[in-house]
Amino acid sequence: MTPHVLVVEDEEALALLLKYNLEKEGYKVTLARDGEEALVVADEIRPDLVLLDWMLPKVAGIEVCRRLRLRSEARNTPIIMLTARGDEGDRIRGLDQGADDYLTKPFSMNELLARLRAVLRRIRPGLAEDKVVVGDITIDRAAHRVKRGGKEVHLGPTEFRLLEYFMQHPGRVFSREQLLDAVWGSDVYVEARTVDVHIGRLRRALNKDADGDPIRTVRSAGYSLDPENQNA
Repeated sequence: MTPHVLVVEDEEALALLLKYNLEKEGYKVTLARDGEEALVVADEIRPDLVLLDWMLPKVAGIEVCRRLRLRSEARNTPIIMLTARGDEGDRIRGLDQGADDYLTKPFSMNELLARLRAVLRRIRPGLAEDKVVVGDITIDRAAHRVKRGGKEVHLGPTEFRLLEYFMQHPGRVFSREQLLDAVWGSDVYVEARTVDVHIGRLRRALNKDADGDPIRTVRSAGYSLDPENQNA
């Protein structure tokens, strides 16, 4: 799945440059121009990584970082601070507020991309590695194979994409609409109940030769991958 990066930058030229280079590397990019917009957009799209400028209109980047870390759904979202403030005290303050990395302007695009890949590998390996393990489930993107408890699990292409997305975000609850957007794409019309059909198929395949159902249904909210869930 394509990692979704939220770029929060009020300098128009730099924001567009970041968007262009990130999309060229295969990332999906959403822009926010100020701190207030960043907090709203982060709640809407739930990005896989945030590139966050320190000096922002309305709400400063350091405060955006602090507020994101107070949200359960964003607690583990990687955040890289971008700032012209380069002294040690500012770097420490940014890291103390929850930033995972810190890059001082001006920076090279190659360094930024390397930092981004490193943070994803360290904090969200499900977005960076070909083979991902969650509980007793292993998915191998390169070989397009899935195993549970060491036994092969045969999935259709849609069920494979659903499981791949769930394994990038274990424990997170996704609504049907969010799953449709992530797995089918926002430009494709599919009825929400179609998600239920494919979730049912994914469940049957995963549970065929194993105990416990790792797919948790959350009433009025959606579905999540929870390896500890033992409800059949």
